[in-house]
Amino acid sequence: MAMIPPIDYATASEEIRAAHDEELRQRGRMTNMKRIQLHSPAAHRIYAEWFTLRDLLRPALGDRAIWLLSLAISESCRAEIPVTFFRRALIDSGLDPEGIEPTTDEALLIDFGTAIATDANAVSDAIWAGLKARYHEPTLVNLVAFAGIMVATCVFTSAVRVDLDPELEGYRKR
Repeated sequence: MAMIPPIDYATASEEIRAAHDEELRQRGRMTNMKRIQLHSPAAHRIYAEWFTLRDLLRPALGDRAIWLLSLAISESCRAEIPVTFFRRALIDSGLDPEGIEPTTDEALLIDFGTAIATDANAVSDAIWAGLKARYHEPTLVNLVAFAGIMVATCVFTSAVRVDLDPELEGYRKR
């Protein structure tokens, strides 16, 4: 059971209801994590920048690479909700999360995600050299910022003990 309850839409302030409605308008769903974060529309807005950074990274990385990077971060943080969320993305696109053969670029991103989530001070020079050979500076900045928000999302869901969304139940790693 979550340590912070989700908002109660019926009794929430106008600001919170507006943020809630905007989230539904933009993304079409409201997760348990977002319902909790909406106690602070500012916190919700900051975490939602994940989507902005994802969209900026898509031309250079593509969805599959973003999902694999995010899954690597989530697994390294041992964060069940994000792990399950990205397993769903992979499975729903026809991929087996345990059977994926990553491309060279995806393997580099997986290594980066694992390293940044494990110890951001220890991202190796070899990983950086590989990233710098593939991506220009704005993409690298967006990549690090995206990974940082992904780590923060893992911390939030784990620390608050956010309940797994029912629609993710069938995607849990067994």
